[in-house]
Amino acid sequence: MNPALDDLLQRLRRGPGVLVRITATEGSVPREAGTWMAVWPDALTGTIGGGQLEFQAARDARAWLAGGEAIAGTRRYPLGPSLGQCCGGVVFLAFRRIGPVDASPLREELGADLKPVALFGGGHVGAALARLLASLPFAVRWIDSREGVFPPTLPSQVDIEHSEPVQLAVAQLAPGSRVLIMSFSHAEDLDIVIACLQRLRVRDDLPYIGLIGSRTKWATFRHRLEARGFTPEEMARITCPIGVPGIGGKEPEVIAVAVAAQLLQSLDND
Repeated sequence: MNPALDDLLQRLRRGPGVLVRITATEGSVPREAGTWMAVWPDALTGTIGGGQLEFQAARDARAWLAGGEAIAGTRRYPLGPSLGQCCGGVVFLAFRRIGPVDASPLREELGADLKPVALFGGGHVGAALARLLASLPFAVRWIDSREGVFPPTLPSQVDIEHSEPVQLAVAQLAPGSRVLIMSFSHAEDLDIVIACLQRLRVRDDLPYIGLIGSRTKWATFRHRLEARGFTPEEMARITCPIGVPGIGGKEPEVIAVAVAAQLLQSLDND
């Protein structure tokens, strides 16, 4: 799950709130259907787009929390003069009272839209990516063949896994996983790439496979993959180097931003 969901679950232990979720939209709006926020007496978790829409929705939810009339069904919010917003569209919001007993169902419900990512490699770039992806709409499976490489505390959106040999984890990835390969050795990287290409032959359910490294590294890998019988069309499914172009710097955090941006771009193809 993401930090907003973590915060929601923590706050539920202290008292009730109201879950506000966009159920439908018309025209130009700041956020899409499915977006949510949780309203508490003294705070907000998440956002449905900010501005007057969010202010009005939070005021309505807090009035319910304070003992006012319950909000049934959905409410229609035109983003025009009445709300002082010039988007011009319409947002439909559903309000739902939530409490501690709702923690487990909400964990499943609100985490269901996260896209699975398999991150191979517990090095500096892998650690920077795990932290960054945990704040984005991804559920991260972080995999390494070495014991003791993962930090002691991680966001609940990140699950760690020890796999030896590491490429065996490929067969168990969730369908639709985006794969990032950045292990501590080129030999492991190659084994993971081969396992991913073999899975594509059978199931074709990995929409993005990214390999960290230079063009020289990829040229070497191509020769080795060709020797193992992989076609140019199959090898074209591998992205190497990874990350959106035009972002300079080789610091782990900079690389992580470029790679995360490329993953977000890949969501447009879903």
